[in-house]
Amino acid sequence: MRLLVTGAAGFIGSNFVHYYLKRHPEDQLLVLDALTYSGNLENLDSLKNDPRFEFVKGDIRDKKLVGDLMKRVDAAINFAAESHVDRSLYDADEFISTNIHGAYCLLKAAWENKVKRFIQISTDEVYGAIKKGSSVETDLLLPSSPYAASKASADLLVHSFKVTFDYPAIITRSSNNFGPYQYPEKLIPLFVTNALEDKPLPVYGDGLNVRDWIYVLDNCEAIDTVLHKGRPGEIYNIGGGNEKTNMEITESVLESLDKPGELITYVKDRPGHDRRYSLNCEKIKSELGWEPKYSFKEALSETIEWYINNRSWWEKIKGKKESYQGFMEKHYETLKR
Repeated sequence: MRLLVTGAAGFIGSNFVHYYLKRHPEDQLLVLDALTYSGNLENLDSLKNDPRFEFVKGDIRDKKLVGDLMKRVDAAINFAAESHVDRSLYDADEFISTNIHGAYCLLKAAWENKVKRFIQISTDEVYGAIKKGSSVETDLLLPSSPYAASKASADLLVHSFKVTFDYPAIITRSSNNFGPYQYPEKLIPLFVTNALEDKPLPVYGDGLNVRDWIYVLDNCEAIDTVLHKGRPGEIYNIGGGNEKTNMEITESVLESLDKPGELITYVKDRPGHDRRYSLNCEKIKSELGWEPKYSFKEALSETIEWYINNRSWWEKIKGKKESYQGFMEKHYETLKR
């Protein structure tokens, strides 16, 4: 199979590329990334001389480029997205443009070039908060942030291509991913790296917001399963079954690194902060036979060990002006108590 992977230098995309080439040594990967602030070519450095791997720098909104690439592949997976909720609250322009228009450009090119399968990577955030039970694939989409709304919009575009053109596109919606190569603006890598530097761990509100956490390699396997076994036009929830409060995550990180609780710093809660997400994943389990393999404790330990052993990777990122540290400094007055 010849597979196009967009957003391949980002967190989940780069993990998927590494996973896929190990799992399918006979396949060819054509990977595309615009290398914006969260895209890092170092994530793919070990593959640069692999004949099965070809990197192209470019934007998914570039219609000509995307059309040319789609002519060369059998299937495509779209990981490319602006994904940081906090940033979307202050300026959502890039989220709307990349996550909606970019997804449309990819879909249109895939359809026009008769690409056999298209996978849109989405998120549990499109469902919005849920007080009890778990979200299923047929639930209404009620996104709370501009980021989540942009992802929900892309999902609706995928659905429209399926209904109107009978195009065999599939959507996956995963819970919070964590693992190696995650940009240190997200909760776990931010708190791990801050703790390693003995810096404050900024906890929003009371720290009791609940998320389900999945190790990125479990999500990669699930996406691979959907690519090869998923039914065209379907949606599949992908979760780890690890619902934790933000405070539980914070305490686990500090305990693992033997750091004091005094590093916890409470900051003003962000606007529209959903209290709880939860996914019902029975569909992918019963229909496709996928199950997560990693326990949360095991995966968190491996993740922390990776950040300890790859300090130069994240120190360079956190030193840039567009990093989360810079973002927090810019908006600190709106967040502090």
